[in-house]
Amino acid sequence: MHEAKPLPSYLVQRYQGWKVTSYAENRAWYQKLATDGQHPRAMVISCCDSRVNVISMFGAEQGELFIHRNIANLVPPYQPDGKEHGTSAAIEYAVQVLKVAHLIVLGHSNCGGVQGCLNMCRGDAPELEGNHSFVGRWMDILRPKYDDVKDIGDEDTQLRALEKSSVMMSLENLMSFPWLADKVAEDTLTLHGLWVDISAGTLEFYDTQEARFRAV
Repeated sequence: MHEAKPLPSYLVQRYQGWKVTSYAENRAWYQKLATDGQHPRAMVISCCDSRVNVISMFGAEQGELFIHRNIANLVPPYQPDGKEHGTSAAIEYAVQVLKVAHLIVLGHSNCGGVQGCLNMCRGDAPELEGNHSFVGRWMDILRPKYDDVKDIGDEDTQLRALEKSSVMMSLENLMSFPWLADKVAEDTLTLHGLWVDISAGTLEFYDTQEARFRAV
């Protein structure tokens, strides 16, 4: 594999800084994690967006959160067809093996993936329409929610509504996994829908009683 190159120097420097500070100060904890394995209390499904920092947002410690990231924090429906399903595999491992108590779907403002879906639904993104586009086919998961937002307000309002719809679509699809739905029914697993405004730093959660997102 001749294409692989050494790390950029700035990443090497940051690693070395971490090794002599955070790691050195918590060596026993890291060794315990390595020996005892991971026992996270929650799984978070968030967007790949580099501006979404789940660890920082929740002040999480090493080993506390099982995190899966993908474009637009989407969960596909349950589909055991023998093909590769990275998100579904991560959910299966978290729920069936790690037995997390909470499963959180975290959406965010200014999501490029959701914007792409919005553009695609309007016919403004031909580059996403063909089978060659992995992003376009992934965003097909969210496409059915477009009808719910297409007639409300301006484009910014529609984008924010579709971002929150991506959270709801994922929650709905999570319940299509039979073994996950069983744990929710048994009250051994709780689902949570969140949306964060990157600029304002505000966090909203989906309130089932009011059927809307509201501030935490």
